[in-house]
Amino acid sequence: MELNKLTIHELQALLAKKEISSLELTEKCLEQVENINEQNQAFITIAKEKALKAAQAVDEKRDRGEELSPLAGIPVALKDNICTEGITTSCGSKILHNFVPPYNAYVVERICEAEGIVLGKTNMDEFSLETTTSREGSGVAVANGVSVYALGSDTGGSLRRTAVANGLVGLKPTYGLVSRNGLVAYASSLDQIGPITKDVTDSALVLNTIAGHDAKDSTSLKIEYPDYTQFLKNDVQGLRIGLPQEYFNNENSALVDKIKEVAQKLEELGAIVEECSLPHTEYAQGVYEIIATAEASSNLARYDGVRYGYRAAGAQDVDTLFVKTRSEGFGPEAKDKIILGTYILSSDSYEEIYLKALKIRSLIKQDFEQAFSKYDCLLTPPVYTNPVNLAGIPALTMTCGLIDNQPVGLQLIGKELAEGTLLRIAYSIEQNTDQTRLKASL
Repeated sequence: MELNKLTIHELQALLAKKEISSLELTEKCLEQVENINEQNQAFITIAKEKALKAAQAVDEKRDRGEELSPLAGIPVALKDNICTEGITTSCGSKILHNFVPPYNAYVVERICEAEGIVLGKTNMDEFSLETTTSREGSGVAVANGVSVYALGSDTGGSLRRTAVANGLVGLKPTYGLVSRNGLVAYASSLDQIGPITKDVTDSALVLNTIAGHDAKDSTSLKIEYPDYTQFLKNDVQGLRIGLPQEYFNNENSALVDKIKEVAQKLEELGAIVEECSLPHTEYAQGVYEIIATAEASSNLARYDGVRYGYRAAGAQDVDTLFVKTRSEGFGPEAKDKIILGTYILSSDSYEEIYLKALKIRSLIKQDFEQAFSKYDCLLTPPVYTNPVNLAGIPALTMTCGLIDNQPVGLQLIGKELAEGTLLRIAYSIEQNTDQTRLKASL
């Protein structure tokens, strides 16, 4: 039995029957880390001793007959911008290469309370500022059986893109549904933590654990949180699904054909599928770049070599210390963002560039609101991911086939707090097609 390829719910069934132990599963995952790191450095930090100790503790609780959560004893990988007490959190940057947080992020607290096993921290672009790692560490770790699932961050779509690139399911929740407390900020109004899993059921199980109100996060939603597994129904009868044409224009025709095959299947299952329009989509990329860069320059200002992180040697005064530390500690992309973001927020550019971007952001959000007055969900290629972040709404990506032996995917977009609808539709797609768990030949 290849334990590494099983889902959370499949493994939990084996653990409950004591056909395997959490320690055995964790050891199996850790064996894979060395192999995968030789190929692509999927992990920055491995918490081997902590993981083995936690797994043994779960096994002992299970032996005593204690009630355990669905995530108990299941190994997870965390993107390296999610703070972990006692484990280095570098954000893929030299400037935080030695930063060991004295606390856990809210989502890590929830995972630990659920007796999840943290294997370590996965590789990423510096502060997630670039978009090159569509196969970044978190997705690679899950796809290759190093971890059963992962938590990542999504500022403009990185979580969803890496999920699709690795034949997995990626869920970006509604802004505020999952606390950002302990997530090292890139762009605070866009950032959101979400799960990368092997199937839709696992996505619901993880969301049940990490979603919830957090008083330490002022943007955290104070709502009644449902059991997301109740939405796992093979039923789309009567649901209205829109196909925004702006997302299909100039897109790869083979991918469009695969997504339209899914749309046809949904129609056969009783959904109503129609073309629709999101007219301000063409402005989303520019607006995203302006807002994200401005917020990044502000957030990165805190790294100065004084309180924590990298400190340059040889500085004779405070000003020189700041300049040397930031010049040596940040990579080229971070420096570009800082310079451009500072310019955007300057008195000469603030109204002409930044405020105008905020106004267009409102128009993009209005486009979605109008669409959701008619449709329960939008079905698109995952080519445009950042409009979802600009609007603060949820989206889920999943594989819909292979093109040239590479996984390609679709994106389901929902209105605010419509995670349940997305899970229901994704689950129905998963149950009625054979394209959703295809992997490339690695």
